Amino acid sequence: MRTDTGEPGWHPAPRAAQQACQAAQLTRFWVTGRFACAAGQAWRYVEFVIIDSSQDSAPTGLPAVASGPCRVPEPGAVEAEFAGADGTLVQRRWVEAAVAVRFEQLAPVAAFPVVPGRRWGPGWWWSATTGRHVMHGSQAMCMQLMILDRDPQVVSLSARPVRLIWRDPDSRRTLTWVPQLFARYADGRALLADCPATTAPAAGRAERAAAALEAACAAVGFTYRRLAPPGKVVAANVRWLAGYRHPRHRDAGGLEQAVLEAFAAERPLMAGAAAAGGVLTALPVLYHALWSGRLAADLTRPLGEHTLVTPDPAAGNGKRREQQES
Repeated sequence: MRTDTGEPGWHPAPRAAQQACQAAQLTRFWVTGRFACAAGQAWRYVEFVIIDSSQDSAPTGLPAVASGPCRVPEPGAVEAEFAGADGTLVQRRWVEAAVAVRFEQLAPVAAFPVVPGRRWGPGWWWSATTGRHVMHGSQAMCMQLMILDRDPQVVSLSARPVRLIWRDPDSRRTLTWVPQLFARYADGRALLADCPATTAPAAGRAERAAAALEAACAAVGFTYRRLAPPGKVVAANVRWLAGYRHPRHRDAGGLEQAVLEAFAAERPLMAGAAAAGGVLTALPVLYHALWSGRLAADLTRPLGEHTLVTPDPAAGNGKRREQQES
């Protein structure tokens, strides 16, 4: 944070205010006041702004931001904070950290909050891409993890690996934002993303943060996106197929080749499963093939016995690398 005199420096919030926010389980708060920064120093007026990206819709005491185009900071003025190998927080210039740091290998820089009154809480997603668990903080984020985990071009995933810090060009406040997801692609591209629960455009502080992150990511060859939630039918189908993502289903009962041969040409799902050697034993292998992209179906319609399943024409190019159970 910085004082109103423009002097750089990081100062803890007044202890009483900080304890009150923690007691109320608040992860976003605004504190202003006059207090001595150190013994013998003059009293200073210090403003703190702490923003948590997982609670875009939560009410805050911050004044409303006027609508209009968002000015963004220069990429070189953006800082990145992340957890080092020993767990301590490290801060570097964003343009340097984006090149040197493997964000997909980092632990979350901040825990996901537990919000009283909401029906969801933090959890873990076992990723078929990485063979390890990735933390998530909401149902919307969990769904985006499933979609990215199914993407054959995605090779690594992590949750909240970095906090970006910058000074707002308009208000001159120091702001922070923690993107919820990081994905690395096979061609080296990188994605920082947030996972809103609705398709409504970002507004207020989320809008300003999105503009700042989009510019900062573009400057280093990354992409920042707010991932829109899929439709209910697509979400239900992906969630169902995700139940068969584990490698143990790939060749269960030795039926992998029989299932692929049964769908060498387009045919209904249940008819092909029966032709592969038994519906009950072939379906797990079939669903795994649909998850991994070796077979394809229209997921915008409910999966059922009459769903047409086809061989994926792209299955030979960039096929998902299967993770073997350790």
